[in-house]
Amino acid sequence: MLIRKLFKFENAHIVRDCTTQRCSENIHGHSYKIEVLLESNYLDNGQMVYDFGLTKRYIKELIDSFDHGITLWSKDDAKYLEAMKQHSNRWVELPVSPSAEQFSRVIYLLVERVLACTDMQNGEREVALHSIIVHETETGYAQGFKEDAYSKRMGEITLEDIVFSSQIKKEWSDTKLWEKLLSHTLIINPKKV
Repeated sequence: MLIRKLFKFENAHIVRDCTTQRCSENIHGHSYKIEVLLESNYLDNGQMVYDFGLTKRYIKELIDSFDHGITLWSKDDAKYLEAMKQHSNRWVELPVSPSAEQFSRVIYLLVERVLACTDMQNGEREVALHSIIVHETETGYAQGFKEDAYSKRMGEITLEDIVFSSQIKKEWSDTKLWEKLLSHTLIINPKKV
């Protein structure tokens, strides 16, 4: 069975080297819609694949990290990166250019790590991430799957190469969340939310 949870955020970026000059040379923003699709062949004690309320914890917080911020490509011009970090408290730096395609890959890895580190408490079994759909506009989206997230041909992404600004980390309910995910520290789901 497949279930879907929708998240939203507003974000700015530049997509260097894309065909459209406006996108490749100018900071611009989008109202993103992110679909997280989870799957399992089992239902938990509440007869669900995964309680949507649980996604409001760390999955939502990580996706919300991009809201009202700027996403930067670590290989962009050093002066540009420095200026953006100096003038914005909310930024995320990625090892890949922040296109919708790359956002789908990055968010896939983030959500997958949260699930891998989560100790399920209500009989959830074999809950897996099916895919991530990133709607950059009303008419266009990118859908990323596991093989895309790990594809070196599309640009290597490791979680260790993703940098969240200190302001973003301060806003998380657990300010050590990123360190815990990087070290594969177990996150225990509550028994009742």
